[in-house]
Amino acid sequence: MSDKHEQLLRDYAAGAISWSLLRRRGYESYLDVLAGLGRLGLRPPIAAMDGPNREARQRARALLQEALR
Repeated sequence: MSDKHEQLLRDYAAGAISWSLLRRRGYESYLDVLAGLGRLGLRPPIAAMDGPNREARQRARALLQEALR
């Protein structure tokens, strides 16, 4: 993994940049992002629990947590 990609993933995990920016910078699949975060010992950022699509985010979190077990 290049230093550039590592920094992008670290910024993403910290909530400083979005998934859409990662896509524009070369990540085609969110699975690649998750794998890269895992190699760095990082987790995806947690979206705010208010606002639109709250239920969808809760379901997605539950699926990810189950997959990580």
